Amino acid sequence: MKLDSFTAKNSEVRLLAALDFVSLVIANSMYYYFRVRSGFFRVIVIPDFWGPILFLTLFFMFLFWFWGLYKFMYLSSRLDEIIAVVKAATIGVLILFFAIFFDDATSGRIPHVRMFFLFYLSAVILIVSITRLTLRTLQKQLLMRGIGLRNVIIVGSGERAISVFDLTKKYPNLGYDPLGFVQVAPAASQTPVLPAPMLGGASELNTAIEKYNAHEVIIALEESEKDILPSVLTSINGADASIKIVPDLYDSIAGQARTSQLYGFPLIDVVPQLAQQWQIVTKRFIDAMVSLVCLVLGSPVWLMVTLAIRLDSKGPAIYKQVRVGKDQKTFTLWKFRSMYVDAEKHTGPVWASKNDPRVTRVGRILRKTHLDESPQFLNVLRGEMSLVGPRPERPYFVEKLSKDIPLYKRRYKVKPGLTGLAMVKYKYHESIDDVKADLQYDIYYIENMSLRLDFEILFWTIFQVMRGKGQA
Repeated sequence: MKLDSFTAKNSEVRLLAALDFVSLVIANSMYYYFRVRSGFFRVIVIPDFWGPILFLTLFFMFLFWFWGLYKFMYLSSRLDEIIAVVKAATIGVLILFFAIFFDDATSGRIPHVRMFFLFYLSAVILIVSITRLTLRTLQKQLLMRGIGLRNVIIVGSGERAISVFDLTKKYPNLGYDPLGFVQVAPAASQTPVLPAPMLGGASELNTAIEKYNAHEVIIALEESEKDILPSVLTSINGADASIKIVPDLYDSIAGQARTSQLYGFPLIDVVPQLAQQWQIVTKRFIDAMVSLVCLVLGSPVWLMVTLAIRLDSKGPAIYKQVRVGKDQKTFTLWKFRSMYVDAEKHTGPVWASKNDPRVTRVGRILRKTHLDESPQFLNVLRGEMSLVGPRPERPYFVEKLSKDIPLYKRRYKVKPGLTGLAMVKYKYHESIDDVKADLQYDIYYIENMSLRLDFEILFWTIFQVMRGKGQA
């Protein structure tokens, strides 16, 4: 039995949340009876039972959510999941230690505080870990019975592709149901006999993904077919399926990705699933609130910047330019003008360079401090951009780069950002090599999207702005 991918993900997340709620209520109840009802400790006033327990339960569920424990964790490592639980629970207990137990610590009752701290932390980790491990064990058992399998298409028709097929069949608890093969090169004179049907050629790969409702595509090409990989990835670009490749082929594409394995047979997750819908909604809410506050509180600064631009050079203070956004839809991006009017009149579209002669005096200051980007808070407020994401590019460059760089259009699966991982880790584009380097960071961000990562990027952006590390 197979479930629709979206339904399966949401069902798992709801089940995890329900189990955590029950587990945390039990852990909090254990602590309550240990601290209040056991008789081991002096209690002057008996606190309410349900109020604090519900508050603490929701508090820890919020931390688990923030730590990414409610994302779809299909076939994830149980050890990694428990480690994440330990980290989130420890942070939560530390917050409570400083917020609630501060009075006990300062009054000299340190031994009791430490004992409460350790007991509570142990109870939360133990109960939550047991329920999650039980769920994962049950999930594995269901997979062994063919329940919850995911449709998989194997790209390739050689020995490597057959090995992947055999492994998925030998170990059904991996959760894969291999439907067949897609041939990407002309058949050799001694093509091995395939254990499953041929679903078409490389040009029909997208059609096969849609027709067979494939959740994942495993690319298992032979060494002699290595040069075909970029075109295969380009043809899949935009398909609603996760993509994995055999790792020794990975050096021929741009991007960073996570790894998984089939019982020792390593795979590279090139296109894992994006963030869950609830994360996207929360991210949008934060975008709107932050951009609105920045626009209102920063209005005196924006007025001064506008005046400085107008006094420094002829032309409007605000520069408008068409950029490509989510799902490759275009929108009008706003910036404070940092170049002279008609800067590209004789050159056509070109990237800005270091010490660019087209940049005005005020423009250099704006670029150093990133203040030239501040009108894009309007784009964020309108929902065309996000605070964090890949930087938006012009249609001319998108069309050109998409032909040269596999997976480049993957950037447009999410909203472009006012800032991004590539912006804080790398530099502005001056060549196609810079774009390729940036793309590694963009793909990494897309594959690991979380509010925690967004906050880290925002922190480093503020740090860069304060240091004036933008490109002049």
